[in-house]
Amino acid sequence: MQHRSPYARPGERLLSQLDLVGSATRIRALEGNLRPQHKWEHLDEPHKPSVKANTAIARELAGWCWSLAAPLQQGDRMTVA
Repeated sequence: MQHRSPYARPGERLLSQLDLVGSATRIRALEGNLRPQHKWEHLDEPHKPSVKANTAIARELAGWCWSLAAPLQQGDRMTVA
């Protein structure tokens, strides 16, 4: 899984896309990239089977995506800088 290796820094393409959104959205996006990697490190310590760890990471990402979409379901708009 891609989140197993450490997250160094965003590439040029991601940085150019982050320039198009507001600062709050930019922070959430970068945190969203770091969080699964920290979760994987936590799950790897007790030597969890990789299937369980992958499922936990997928659930974490699904919850994070939902948290981004929830305000849109209430009629709020995403802000673009």
